[in-house]
Amino acid sequence: MQTNNNAHWQLDTSSKPSGQESGAVTVELYGAWLISRAIPKATELDELLTEVGNSCDEAMIHLVPGAGFEWDTGFMSFLLQLHQRAVAFGVKLDPSRLPVQCGQLFQLATAVKPEPPSAPAARSIVSLSEIADLVKSQLHFGGEVTLAFIALLSGRARTRFADCLFFFQQTGPNAIPIITLISVLVGMILAYLGLVQLRQFGAQVYIADLVAIGMTREMGALMTAVILAGRTGAAYAAQLGTMQVNEEVDALVTLGIRPVEYLVLPRILALVAVMPLLTIYSDVLGIAGGALVAVGMDLTFTQFFHHISQTLSFHAILAGCFKSIIFGLLIAMAGCQAGMTCGRSSAAVGEATTRAVVLGIVYLVVADALLNIIYYKLGI
Repeated sequence: MQTNNNAHWQLDTSSKPSGQESGAVTVELYGAWLISRAIPKATELDELLTEVGNSCDEAMIHLVPGAGFEWDTGFMSFLLQLHQRAVAFGVKLDPSRLPVQCGQLFQLATAVKPEPPSAPAARSIVSLSEIADLVKSQLHFGGEVTLAFIALLSGRARTRFADCLFFFQQTGPNAIPIITLISVLVGMILAYLGLVQLRQFGAQVYIADLVAIGMTREMGALMTAVILAGRTGAAYAAQLGTMQVNEEVDALVTLGIRPVEYLVLPRILALVAVMPLLTIYSDVLGIAGGALVAVGMDLTFTQFFHHISQTLSFHAILAGCFKSIIFGLLIAMAGCQAGMTCGRSSAAVGEATTRAVVLGIVYLVVADALLNIIYYKLGI
C-alpha cells in the first residue's frame, strides 16, 4: 500500500475471485480524491471489471474508503464514470461503505437511467396533408390581413403610421446598396447574353431593346424581389419570431390589441409601397449596366438610348411595377406569417427565418409565371 496522499486504489487480494467462485471483490480507496488533485481515470479499472464481469453472472465491486480518504465532486465524477463502465461490463458497484453523503449523491445521480440517444428520424417526402396544412394556414393568415386592412380603411385599426415610416426606411433606403450592385450586374449579363446571338447577324444595336425590355418587364422586379425576400422577408420573420419567444405578442393580445393590425400591417404596407420605387431604380441601373457593355461593342450612348426611346413603352414599365407590388405583398405575407406562427425557442426563430425565405422565393416564381401568362393572354 502506498503511503503518500495521492489518490489511488488498491484491490483487496483476499476478496479477489478465482475461477467461477464468488464474483464480489473489494477495492480500497486511499488518499485525497479531490478535484484540485490528480485523480485516477475510471479506465484504469477496465482490466479488473473484465475479470470480475467474467467470473459470474452477479459480479460486484465493493468500494471501501482507506487511510487518508478525502473526497469532493472530483471523486463523484470518477464514481459516475466508473459506474457507467461497470454497467457496460455487467458489474454492479456497491458504494454503501463510502461516506453517507457520498452514497446519497450516488443514488441521486443514478436514480434515473439515461435514455440512449435515438437515431434522427429520416425526413420523408412532403405529404399532401402537410401541403394542405400550409395552404390552410396561408389562407387563414391572408384572411386576417384582409380584415385588418378593412379595419384600417374604416379607421378602426390599431395601426401606427409611424411604424410604416420606420419599416419603409428599413426596407427602402437601407436596401439600395445591394440592389445597386445586383441591378448593374444583371443589366450587363443581359447585354452579354444578347450580344452572343445578335453579333452573328450584325444586329448589336438591338442589345438596347433586349436590356430595356428585359429589365423593365422581368428582371428589375424579380431580382429586387429576390433580394428583399432574403433581406426583408427574413428580417420580418426574425423580428416577429423573437417577439413570440419573448411573449410580446401575447402581451398585445392581453391588452386587447390585434397583433396583425399592430405588427403585421405596417410591415406589409411599407414593403408594398417601397417595391415599385426600388424596381424603377433597379430598371434604371440595369439599363445603365447594359449601356456600359454596349459602348464596349462599338455602340455609342446616343444609339443605345435612341433605340430604348423607340422600343420601351410606358406599358412595359407599368407591367413591371404591377409585378413588384404583387411580389412585395407575397414577400411580406410569407415573412410575417412565418414569424407569427413561430415556436417558443431560438431554434424555432431560425426555422421561421428559413421558411420565410424559401416560401417567399417560391411565391415569387409561381406568381411571376402566372403574371407572364396573364400578360401574354391580354397582349400586354
